[in-house]
Amino acid sequence: MTPPPSRRRRAGAPERGYPRRGSVRRAQMITTYGVGSLVAVDNESFMVTGIDSWNVSGAPTIHEHRLARVLGVKSFRLPPASDDTSKDGVHVRRFPLWHSCPTCQSLQHVRLFNSPPGKNECGDCGEDLVPSRFVMACAKGHIDDFPYWKWAHRKNRQEGDSGLCGGRMRLRTSGRTASLRSILISCTCGIPEVSMEGAFRGTALSDLKVFCGGRRPWLKDAPAESCSERPRTLQRGSSVAWQPIVRTALSIPPWSDGHFARLAPHMDELRTMYADGDIHGIMVYLKAVALTKKYDFSADKVIALLEGENHEDVAPDQEAVKDDAYTALRKQEYERLIAGRAESETDHEDQFVCEPPRSSASVLTPYGLEGPMLVKRLREVRALKAFSRVDTPETRTDVQEAALSLVDMDWLPAMEVQGEGVFLRLDEQRLDSWARSVAVAARVDRLRANHRRMMRERAQDPADVPDSPATPRMVLLHTLAHALINEWSLDDGYPAASLRERLYADDAMAGILVATATSDSAGSLGGLVAQGEPDHLALSLRSALVRAQWCSADPLCVESEASGVGGINLAACHACVLLPETSCEHNNGLLDRALLIGTPEDPSIGFFSEAVRS
Repeated sequence: MTPPPSRRRRAGAPERGYPRRGSVRRAQMITTYGVGSLVAVDNESFMVTGIDSWNVSGAPTIHEHRLARVLGVKSFRLPPASDDTSKDGVHVRRFPLWHSCPTCQSLQHVRLFNSPPGKNECGDCGEDLVPSRFVMACAKGHIDDFPYWKWAHRKNRQEGDSGLCGGRMRLRTSGRTASLRSILISCTCGIPEVSMEGAFRGTALSDLKVFCGGRRPWLKDAPAESCSERPRTLQRGSSVAWQPIVRTALSIPPWSDGHFARLAPHMDELRTMYADGDIHGIMVYLKAVALTKKYDFSADKVIALLEGENHEDVAPDQEAVKDDAYTALRKQEYERLIAGRAESETDHEDQFVCEPPRSSASVLTPYGLEGPMLVKRLREVRALKAFSRVDTPETRTDVQEAALSLVDMDWLPAMEVQGEGVFLRLDEQRLDSWARSVAVAARVDRLRANHRRMMRERAQDPADVPDSPATPRMVLLHTLAHALINEWSLDDGYPAASLRERLYADDAMAGILVATATSDSAGSLGGLVAQGEPDHLALSLRSALVRAQWCSADPLCVESEASGVGGINLAACHACVLLPETSCEHNNGLLDRALLIGTPEDPSIGFFSEAVRS
């Protein structure tokens, strides 16, 4: 997207003279207005087209080999950031195509309004047109205009009739209420006026014998697909009309080393030579690159890195292997966060600096915390892999992914966040002993059963639903991360939305990373790292746990049998541990405050209950 147009055409208009229709931030092209999403620009609505139609000639390339290998691409690209004289940009197309005029109340396809060139207004009354508020979409990502004609005539046609009535549609709002009942549709053929009430029922469109047409308007020249999914009515601006599927990875050694950062554009050639066994060619190539970079590259370091990559390669076309690869990414990060990387061993270009605090961490021993690490420099790459409609990745594990392009591309849109963080680990021996408690296991089993039931209800094949990730270890770490983020937000001035959790929770991992989620003024000024110093961290942790002992919604909150969407939370609500959704990896699900501090009836359930009472 690019800045709004002026009255006169600029000399530096985009490629092929496309008009500029608005602007969004680069980060929004990954999280909010990515491929296939709907963007409102003034009184118009547009859909972002596929990446195969983007002009990214001037867009910077992002290199993150670990994530690129898992996603099956060579690199990532920042979405274009255009100014008034640039020729790059992201292409959009008008959608939905049905519009209405608020003055004459006409409801029809936009091309039938006879709008003046370059304007989106009614040719009869000169009023700005209003894009349709409703669209229809299916779980495969297909999207189309809402079938207004069939909806208005659904009870006024004889059995076997075919063809249109020849009348003109009208849309008006009665203004009596804010509900769908006040949105009225009529036709000049004389049918009774009908409202939009009931249009959002799950079977509303299938009852009209309206089926998914398999349209993918975000992909240029894409043929309609055969689709058996049931279409649903959605509001144009609904959150389920477009949900991004984003994959992330941290830059860790040796890939984060400034030595290899300089070589990133050349790594494909080096990998090819390594695969061919041409070690001499690698040495010659490095000497040639050194002349242009004015930097001496170590052939031994590069060959060691290529050898390590060769052992880690996975088959990117196998979904089961992909899932294992995502877990492998976390395990690699977990090991590097534990090992650390001192600032004295790095240069200013290194993207990963992780050190233990200077003071003793013994003050944290009563809380079962060990090995806190101060992550002074951190880089995270977030790539848009695909998107979904109707179903979201948080509500269905088997959500269907809509492609970003019609043809396979060797890159994906991505953004990078450079900031800082604090890494914490729990004593695994103490954690395992606590998790074996019958009361703890019973509480988590109840939460996991609710999560499994929700996944079965929303799955396409209830017999093929993966197991819930809810375990005592995972729920405890997740809730602890939320409590700390809320504490730092309340007492240390951090906006909660500027911090983000990253969980390392399985049989071999028991850690959390709280890091800056934005690269603005709240990002990397050292403030978050200061919270990881043991003395300060102990005070913050104790304050967070004391605060978690009481919620303004208690006793309802702590005694809740189930809360949240699908009942996948227990003692967790907006008054205690929930966060902005951008800060949470699990969409504010799988949380239980009682696992931190216990319940009034049984304080022993809480992992930290003894430390808080002492």
